[in-house]
Amino acid sequence: MNDGVFDHYIAVDWSVKNMAIARMTKKSNKITAIDVASDLLELQVYLKRLEGTKILAIEETTTSQWLYTELKDYVNKIMICDPTRNKLLDDGPKTDKIDATKLVCLLRAGLMKEVYHSADKFIYLRRVVSAYDDLIKSGVRLKNQRYSLLRACGLKGDEEKDVKLSSSDEQYVLECLDRQIETYEKEKKGYENEFNKLARKHPEIRHQKSLPGIGAINAVTIISRVVTPYRFADKGHYLSYCGLVKLDRVSGGITYGKKNPRYCRRLKSVYKIGALAAVSGNNPINDYYEYLIKQKGYPAHNARNKVARKLAILSLGIFKSGRKYEPYNNKYRINKENN
Repeated sequence: MNDGVFDHYIAVDWSVKNMAIARMTKKSNKITAIDVASDLLELQVYLKRLEGTKILAIEETTTSQWLYTELKDYVNKIMICDPTRNKLLDDGPKTDKIDATKLVCLLRAGLMKEVYHSADKFIYLRRVVSAYDDLIKSGVRLKNQRYSLLRACGLKGDEEKDVKLSSSDEQYVLECLDRQIETYEKEKKGYENEFNKLARKHPEIRHQKSLPGIGAINAVTIISRVVTPYRFADKGHYLSYCGLVKLDRVSGGITYGKKNPRYCRRLKSVYKIGALAAVSGNNPINDYYEYLIKQKGYPAHNARNKVARKLAILSLGIFKSGRKYEPYNNKYRINKENN
């Protein structure tokens, strides 16, 4: 939604070859649209010449972060919008100029869903986490290929590197896979060392690591995805963003079940895995888990879900407070002794 009224509403449909620019003003419904060759300097000059307050809309793409960084000083606000919510763009003929025109209409009406972007110190964290996730996916694929090859040759699939196959062709493929997996393991170790360095450098990451079940990799992931805890109005919005709660479907006073929100799958994985790790150790999170099962009668899977939500709420609170997790205070010890 728009934060007030702006003198100029601008939408840009950017591509490698051309950029379509559409503009409206607060005084007129007339839309001015142009389609010219892509030139960042020309776009900056165009925005600078406009007098008054300006808001710029750009759809989320691979270049949106770069455009955000380069253009944020030339407007009062940049709206990086979610393209999956802009259903108006699917109606009628489609050209870059028409898309920019529809975008500016949605912008002025306040009907856009914003995608969070920033130009802060955590940009590198987001890039290194994204690269690490891609590496893990490729490593899992390689290991699955090796397992399938060995199984197809009548073996168990978990044989060591020096296994010999009867066919020379299959042996060649196996050796290629082994070399790629060896390279993958070295790269993975390098990323893990980088995550530990980042944890020593940034106190926000160290604070997340103080939570039970959260290691260096997941701590970096949390900070890189959240960036700032003040994005979220309350813990309910954060739990929704993490995919740890479901939304009610109510119409005419009748409840039609629940639905999943659009959420960050990586954060959901972090807190789910963190909950599994925490409940197997001696810590307050495990105490909470045991309390839910033994005293509240929760099934194990429901108790783990509540633990994951508890972990997410603690994570958000730690980020806001700027302090480490300190569970064993006097109040906690007194309550534990009484129970």
